[in-house]
Amino acid sequence: MANNNNSLVHWSDTTADRIIRQLGERDRYTLACGITPSGTVHFGNFRETITTDLVARALRARGKNVRLIFSWDDFDTFRKVPKGMPQPEALEKCLFTPIVDTPDPFGKEESYARYHQKAFEAELTQVGVEVEYLYQSKKYRNGDYQKMIKQILSKREEIVAILNQHRTSDLAADWMPISIYCQQCNRDNKIEQIKFDGEDDITYRCGHCQQDFSIQLSTTDKIKLPWRIDWPMRWEYEQVDFEPGGKDHSSQGGSYSTAKELVQKLFNRPAPIYLQYDFVSFKGAGGKMSSSAGGVITVSDVLKIYSAEMVRWIFASYKTNVDFAVSFDLDVIKSYEDFDKMERLAWGDESGNPKKVAMANRVYQLSQVDPNGKRERRPFRPPFRHLCNILQINNGDLDRAQEYYAAEIRDDQDIQSFTKRAECAKHWIDNFAPEDFKYQLNRTPIQIDLEDKERAFLDKMSSLLTSDWDEIKSDKDLHERIYLLVHQVEIDPKAAFTLLYRLLINREQGPKLASFIRIIGATRVIELIRV
Repeated sequence: MANNNNSLVHWSDTTADRIIRQLGERDRYTLACGITPSGTVHFGNFRETITTDLVARALRARGKNVRLIFSWDDFDTFRKVPKGMPQPEALEKCLFTPIVDTPDPFGKEESYARYHQKAFEAELTQVGVEVEYLYQSKKYRNGDYQKMIKQILSKREEIVAILNQHRTSDLAADWMPISIYCQQCNRDNKIEQIKFDGEDDITYRCGHCQQDFSIQLSTTDKIKLPWRIDWPMRWEYEQVDFEPGGKDHSSQGGSYSTAKELVQKLFNRPAPIYLQYDFVSFKGAGGKMSSSAGGVITVSDVLKIYSAEMVRWIFASYKTNVDFAVSFDLDVIKSYEDFDKMERLAWGDESGNPKKVAMANRVYQLSQVDPNGKRERRPFRPPFRHLCNILQINNGDLDRAQEYYAAEIRDDQDIQSFTKRAECAKHWIDNFAPEDFKYQLNRTPIQIDLEDKERAFLDKMSSLLTSDWDEIKSDKDLHERIYLLVHQVEIDPKAAFTLLYRLLINREQGPKLASFIRIIGATRVIELIRV
């Protein structure tokens, strides 16, 4: 790989430099991200995690010690049953209880939360993101935040004043900066008349149970802070130095700006350095993905179309404040071409202006699943469109497709690289490629009635492929020779090409003909056009 000075070419590097410049040299920098496992963790959620990971890598590249924490907000309340979940009636009964206490409707894990956590944690491993997981249900229930909750309760008036500045109507006179899960029904949506004695005792009334209850802050595991207060509390508790946030959190009066004021008022510390990121969508799906809406696309779904390196590359290629759509249609081919070009630039196998080469080199480094992995040369990457043709000609047989590239595959790393790309190509062809892109090579000649010009054209094609095949060195050369035959027999070019496509794949059109014939090989083409 080309060795360039990439200190400030990428947004992750400028962000890392900003962290060091604003906070000064530290023994350790703490970076934070997190998700609520309210449903399937989708590909859009992944942007927060990969953004934080890329900044962590940039800091480590500068020799800094980084703690990257990922908070699972599994103590949040279960507010809505996502579409498509099994046993929706059973899940409905768990509404407004902690997500961590909701049973797994799939029957595989100890809870609904853990089912979704485990799936996403496995995906992060696949794409090379290593984090320290914090499970908020455990931290709340272990009493980790008790002293801070008491401090927050003692500053209720200051909190109300800050929050009311950003509300269209003031909070209720009896509002308290805590949520309580009823100790009898374990729900939080009808908790009323919360009172704190200033020391330890808290009383409340549950509208579901129609009863009054008393708990002690020092011993209860039923108290949680509302999101806007929970966020700055955790900044203080974990000593967070950097955390990104979505566009929906970043507006004036949004959760970040109020959290920024609260952390200063409550704990006399500045907010972490912040980086806004925009939404990710899928072409044709429209809008922001939502776990509660169901039918979302996950990292695992995308990994069936793109390699882990390419998934990382997609995010590393965009600035965080740019929204983008990932497409599963024909744009997949262009994505692979763009990735391959970036890789060639990074390895110095293709020339470009210095800025483009430097950016390609840095993006390529950030795209690696193993940041410490070493390669002596650029991996073998069959062009995606070409590979799709090879697979379809061989009826999706990966082993036969690999045989076609045998001369270019040099070692086990190349085999792994080829196999992953071939698996992705096959999955894309089978599930997402447009119908007019898909075809199957005829196994035996089809019988059709031929006009004299058509038969004469096929005879000359057979002769060309028999006698001149070894002399044909390029697609352009073959294309020109086919056109010479067309003019010799005075057949309409479109009719000639349509005839060949019908005899080869029984369709009116298909891949670029000259390239397609060279991929199939003279012997098989001759067998199919001799009718």
